[in-house]
Amino acid sequence: MRKSKTYSMMLCALFAAVTAVLSQIAIPIGPVPINLATLAVFCAGALLGPKLGALSLTVWAALGAVGVPVFAMFRSGLGALAGPTGGYIVGFIPAAFLIGMIVEKTGRDNKTLPYIAAMLVGMATYLVLGTAWFVLSTGTGFSQALMICVVPFLPGDFVKIAAATVFAKRIRPILHRVMNDASVSR
Repeated sequence: MRKSKTYSMMLCALFAAVTAVLSQIAIPIGPVPINLATLAVFCAGALLGPKLGALSLTVWAALGAVGVPVFAMFRSGLGALAGPTGGYIVGFIPAAFLIGMIVEKTGRDNKTLPYIAAMLVGMATYLVLGTAWFVLSTGTGFSQALMICVVPFLPGDFVKIAAATVFAKRIRPILHRVMNDASVSR
């Protein structure tokens, strides 16, 4: 059992680190940069499941909150969380949870559709929370916020969902087999 817990914590730390790295691959197009953090969110939820996926994103957000520059464009601190993109950062946590929950409930046979559906729900989650926070923190109107925070990101997010689906479908069975082996051996 200890091996399994250690392995789970290692995976959470790994995905927090992967999220930090992918967050830096960014294109600054305005107040909300395009980056690859969402790819990490999709993969964390699909591969780690609801609890560990959300935990890995919580670790990432907590590191950023205390000053480690893990957010896009090497930003960090409570100011980044309170700023226009803070809703997305926080929204990644329930997004990973929902992705993991849906994949666990519907993806037992490793078919493509459950992964895509789960990631679309996750995407909607962080887009709703992030855009709502953007509207509240900047005073921008809802229609304008959609044009700033949602529309430019949709094509890239769909590509990231496709990539994450292919990756997760291949890696999830291996990861779960290793996790099961780790929990069996003592």
